Amino acid sequence: MKQSTKSIIRDYCLIVIGSLLVAVAVHFFMAPSNIVLGSVTGLAVILINFVPVSLSVMTLMLNIFFLIIGFLFFGKEFGLKTVCSAILQPIFLFIFEQALPNFSSLTNDMVLDTLCCVIIIGIGIVMLFNANASSGGLDVLAKVLNKYFHLDVGKGVALLGIVTVLCSIFVYDSKTVVIGILGTYFSGLVIDSYISNSSQKKQVCILTDKEDELTDYINRVLNRGATLYNAQGAYGRQERRAVVSILTNTEYGQLMEHIHKAHPEAFVSVSTINEIAGGWNTPHGLKKK
Repeated sequence: MKQSTKSIIRDYCLIVIGSLLVAVAVHFFMAPSNIVLGSVTGLAVILINFVPVSLSVMTLMLNIFFLIIGFLFFGKEFGLKTVCSAILQPIFLFIFEQALPNFSSLTNDMVLDTLCCVIIIGIGIVMLFNANASSGGLDVLAKVLNKYFHLDVGKGVALLGIVTVLCSIFVYDSKTVVIGILGTYFSGLVIDSYISNSSQKKQVCILTDKEDELTDYINRVLNRGATLYNAQGAYGRQERRAVVSILTNTEYGQLMEHIHKAHPEAFVSVSTINEIAGGWNTPHGLKKK
């Protein structure tokens, strides 16, 4: 199914902002403290000690190299969005280098810089994921390992990241290596946490005598679907219909506010949904265009 123009604009806005955040983290926190994380930028931080080019140029060279590998191994499956992300990050980094050359650490503390870097990069990477893109780089090699050696992509990224950080011992001290490994590990936790929280939904089950009004509110106001189930109480054998709907956290808050006002007698149970497959995020079709 083709994306709408609005959806495409949204995705590319996320790619631009996400790439900008990654560049901010690299220029203002990673580079000043010589932090080496398990990423293509971390590899670039090591290599600029051997090749006389700037960090932005080295990052661009590595990204182009990995993009070529991606196209060779995956062809059309390698998306345009990932290409945009891989090119935008070094461009933003180059702009920062020109505008603020020889930038010193904001915190003058390697641990604090690593913490800030991990959090900002995590937000940027999640924005790229939400736009169905990736940062390219080591992700490409991880996909190659998955294709030919059946190694999980997540494990492949972690393995390549650890190897990258360990290589920093040839340039920096053991403290850099230890902080790099810990930073890479916590970066994965931060990204997983962001993705998990952004993808979670609420499944709400409501028992009320006014299910028609409630389902109309869910359909017309929240623009979500609902399913009706026949239910019978075990004690009084009273029959009712249960209204079940899956909502975002914002929609869940709106629904609960409406229930407290219009259906104070309703019985509500709520569970957290971590993953949804199918057409949940499409209009339910009450208003056909």
